[in-house]
Amino acid sequence: MPVTEWTPLLQSGQDTMGEKNIGISQLTLVSNDASAVRGKQLPQYAAALSATIGALAFGGVLGWSTSGGDSGEKLAEQYNITISSSEFSWIGSISNLGSAAICIPMGLMMDIFGRKRSMLLLVVPYTIGWALVIWAQSVVMFCIGRFLLGLSGGGFGVAVPVYTAEIGEPSIRGTLGAFYELMLTSGVLITYSLGTLIPIYYLSITFAIVPLLFFTIFSFMPESPTYFLMKNREEDARNSLLRLRGPKYDLDHELQVRKHVLAEELRNRGSFIQAIKSRVARNGLIISYGLMFFQQLSGVNAIVFYTGSIFGKNGSISTDTSTIIVGALQVLSTSISLLTVDKLGRRVLLLVSIVAMTIGMFSLGTYYYLEHIEADISSINWLPLVSVCFFVLMCSLGFGPLPFMMVGELFSPQIKGVAGSSACFFNWMMAFIVTRTYSDLVLAFGTYTTFWMYSVICAIGTVFVVFIVPETKGKPLEQIQRELGAKSVPVPDPVKA
Repeated sequence: MPVTEWTPLLQSGQDTMGEKNIGISQLTLVSNDASAVRGKQLPQYAAALSATIGALAFGGVLGWSTSGGDSGEKLAEQYNITISSSEFSWIGSISNLGSAAICIPMGLMMDIFGRKRSMLLLVVPYTIGWALVIWAQSVVMFCIGRFLLGLSGGGFGVAVPVYTAEIGEPSIRGTLGAFYELMLTSGVLITYSLGTLIPIYYLSITFAIVPLLFFTIFSFMPESPTYFLMKNREEDARNSLLRLRGPKYDLDHELQVRKHVLAEELRNRGSFIQAIKSRVARNGLIISYGLMFFQQLSGVNAIVFYTGSIFGKNGSISTDTSTIIVGALQVLSTSISLLTVDKLGRRVLLLVSIVAMTIGMFSLGTYYYLEHIEADISSINWLPLVSVCFFVLMCSLGFGPLPFMMVGELFSPQIKGVAGSSACFFNWMMAFIVTRTYSDLVLAFGTYTTFWMYSVICAIGTVFVVFIVPETKGKPLEQIQRELGAKSVPVPDPVKA
């Protein structure tokens, strides 16, 4: 987009390169005038929900390996393939590497092809991946298929938060962003439930249909208006906003604000390298990487993996039933988060979540320490079950959905794709490390030490949320940028026809 196209909107004066000016609050989009017409919200909800069907498909990928048995024995039996415990571990965890591999390329794709088209392209590796899994004749085919499935799912993890943040009004942006985690956990729950009823072969066929459903529905949704403005396609941006907000909404006002923000970024950016080195971008990266780090190093994947055996030791609940319970708890708490994220705020939910996760991990570690020293634990054999349920509930309330959602809020449109995707790359690499090292940690240091280690990391995460993470509830994107260190200038009054 040529800078000269926006020169009528720019203010005079020189600023330090990379310390961009940000237009005054997009709260003017809803206006201080009580008579101002708000945009229609139903089209925004429809677009966000259709985008998150890709997350539903990815939930199926994440929960799929549970149906293969503790060490892959069910998978080996159904496919008549010899699968060792180590090979099954790779089949289950390699999807994390696929997700990490797509993160940065996905950011570039979104800026080149658009948010919508990039997500539609993800259906191709989804379909190929499921085909390889369905008709697998070797461990290698399983691994390649699972890698491609992780590739597609990780791409949605990058694109959906960006898309929902750019199409939504500030008043509902948090709810739209929480849809991703809700659909992801719903996919996991459906997989857990169906896995107890049908063979893993038919489970794979069932979830192979979901990406095709996504493609059919999402093809009719609008592209992000911000992307169109980045490409100097104002009329397309107007049409996109018209579909998202309705004909009675003040489209000119919102377009003016968005154009002003992009223009200021272009005038002061100079280059992407300079921009990513700016204080605003650095602060956004620190917050994003920190949230991803504490989400994964809390041990969430490890505790979910260990749920079946924990429940099995402490009652008559089967492994299948226990996994369904965990999946249901994730969906329940994510639903609560969706309803409260725009009322209570991000920081409140994150803080409550991480404190509770600290307590859950500490109590679980304490139980296993007492078991290790052969203390009488007959009176507290309920503690592991309660600790796991409490941890899963509170993680899904805050630290499960919110880090991915906030990635879409912390970066300016010009670097949001690449910067946000790098944070997601970091997340998936941490997920892979936790998944691969959990058993080794337990073997080397004991179960109780491992859970206490996760508890200490959660406690440090509490300090991080209190002192580093900003509140973004109801704030327009450019106001968040100002609070991260950007300078501000007034937005010019919209041009009236």
